[in-house]
Amino acid sequence: MNWTGRLTAVILFGALALPAVAQSNQEINARKENQQDRIAQGVKSGQLTAGETSRLEAREAHINRQEARMKAADGGHLTQADRTKINREQNRTSRAIYRDKHNAAHQ
Repeated sequence: MNWTGRLTAVILFGALALPAVAQSNQEINARKENQQDRIAQGVKSGQLTAGETSRLEAREAHINRQEARMKAADGGHLTQADRTKINREQNRTSRAIYRDKHNAAHQ
C-alpha cells in the first residue's frame, strides 16, 4: 500500500472511530417539538391510546426535567456529556413513539 492509500485508510478509520457529535441546544429543542408533534398526530389519528399517550408524555417530561437539572448544575449550559445523554433519551423516546403508533392496540 502506498502512502496515499495509508493516509486514506487512517483518515477513514479516524472518521469512523469518532463518537457521534452530540446535538446542539437548537437541535435538542427542534427534536422535542418534532416528537411532541408526532405524539399529537398519533392522538389525532387514533394511533395512540390514552395510556400510550400518557406514558409518552411522561417520558418527554422526564427528559425536560433532566435537561433543566443538567443546565442548573452547569451554569445554564449543557455539557457535551449532557447533550449526548439527552440525545440517547430522545432516541429511546422516538423509538417508543414509533412502536406505540404502529402496534395493534388500536386496530
